[in-house]
Amino acid sequence: MSDEHRFEHIPAEHAGSGFGGATSPVPGQTIEALNFDNTYARLPMTFHSRLAPTPFAKPQFLVAFSSAAAQLLDLNPKEAQRAEFIEYLTGVRALPGSEPLAMLYAGHQFGYYVHQLGDGRASLLGEVRNGRGEKWDVQIKGCGPTPYSRSGDGRAVLRSSIREFLCSEAMHGLGIPTTRALCVIGTDDEVYREAIEPGAMLVRLSPSHVRFGSFEVFYYRDQPEHIRTLADYVIRHHYPQFEAAADRYERLLHEVVVRTARLIAHWQAVGFAHGVMNTDNMSILGLTLDYGPFGFMDRYDVGFVCNHSDHRGRYAFDQQPQIGLWNLSRLAQALTPLVPVEQARSVLEDYEPTFVQHYLELMCGKLGLAGNPDGDTVALITDLLELLQANQVDYTNFFRSVAELRTGLGSTHHNVRDRFIDRDAFDAWAQRYTTILRQAGEPDEARATRLRAVNPKYILRNYLAEQAIERATSAGDYSEINRLLSVLSNPFAEQPRFEHYAADAPDWAHSIQVSCSS
Repeated sequence: MSDEHRFEHIPAEHAGSGFGGATSPVPGQTIEALNFDNTYARLPMTFHSRLAPTPFAKPQFLVAFSSAAAQLLDLNPKEAQRAEFIEYLTGVRALPGSEPLAMLYAGHQFGYYVHQLGDGRASLLGEVRNGRGEKWDVQIKGCGPTPYSRSGDGRAVLRSSIREFLCSEAMHGLGIPTTRALCVIGTDDEVYREAIEPGAMLVRLSPSHVRFGSFEVFYYRDQPEHIRTLADYVIRHHYPQFEAAADRYERLLHEVVVRTARLIAHWQAVGFAHGVMNTDNMSILGLTLDYGPFGFMDRYDVGFVCNHSDHRGRYAFDQQPQIGLWNLSRLAQALTPLVPVEQARSVLEDYEPTFVQHYLELMCGKLGLAGNPDGDTVALITDLLELLQANQVDYTNFFRSVAELRTGLGSTHHNVRDRFIDRDAFDAWAQRYTTILRQAGEPDEARATRLRAVNPKYILRNYLAEQAIERATSAGDYSEINRLLSVLSNPFAEQPRFEHYAADAPDWAHSIQVSCSS
């Protein structure tokens, strides 16, 4: 691998000047001066195991870096150019103030309970408090074996690390709650999955990595005192508005229900499939957590299964809303030592109306429709989705093109209708739609501006990620990762230089398979 390619992704003229998605220069701290406040490490040892990351045996190097994520830590982006930066984040050196640990949890995987999971390849270095009072976990994925590795190697491959890095920052750009990604660190060490692949570590950030499974493990161990300790911790540090309430645990559950419902409504509206919605991959803060075999839909397909290991389609696109409720039911069950069963059931009843309301609001926004959706509006949306499915229309590009529709009588909508095989069916739908728009009386250009602000032009299509991964793994060239990061950080902007990233997926892209090891 040539140094020319290895360091192409961090040119000195860009460091600290908006490179990697940051919007403005930030002086920031050195990595040694990060302000650690390790609240999770102060919990009893029952909740975690102390261990330091295991460095790679072979040389390590920076593959990708997000300046925007660095700002969350008040970290100067220029730090990424220092050799010490990599050494601190891979365990070669102990990072001042950090207290590395692996978190304990369990979970339901594909519907079956697994009694102990935990961070089998991750280390929480510590929690950094920035100057705005925010707390961010700094976690390494691929750090080597932990007590929860279950005979695994504890490593991550470069392929999956690039995918999570890009999608974490892409989801943030889309305005969807998510963990963030600071950087990918590569190595010449080899890792075996389906084949031998180059290894990597991903450094990701989150206000918390507590999961539904963090509570389940103590429920199934019949340790209600630990459930209470963890619930009190989560409330104190993440939901302090409930701390003094007599019904604080019920309020905690309700807030998680609402956040999860709204999160999955965002997924459905943008056409995102998570791929492995196990309870250990569900965040107690309602964040998108653990990117593995995810996928953004190209052609609209309500039954889209992005994980080729999901043979029964449990986590298909159209199953995500009900799986969200199923997972919340497992969390509610785990909290029954604190929340009576009938109250927990009552809280869960708020999930479906919250999801439906938020999903319809998002879909109305994507069509530029104002007001509370009535029956006609719901039918308009439903009929549109059926049209997209029947005509195999690209989901993202169709909604981006809606801004081109005009309300004038006799408008032909050629650029949009040509996406459909059945153009007569589209014309009938468009007539209903534009009639509603004319009644609203908003000028076409004003509506078009609103639509472009909510319908992304750019998403992380699987084939785009695949091309970046191919260049990285076969040629040691990481420049495509950097370009994608820049584009996906501003997904609603036109960005004429990168127009090709918005094209419909080529035919070969539909044969890409992504598994849990991806």
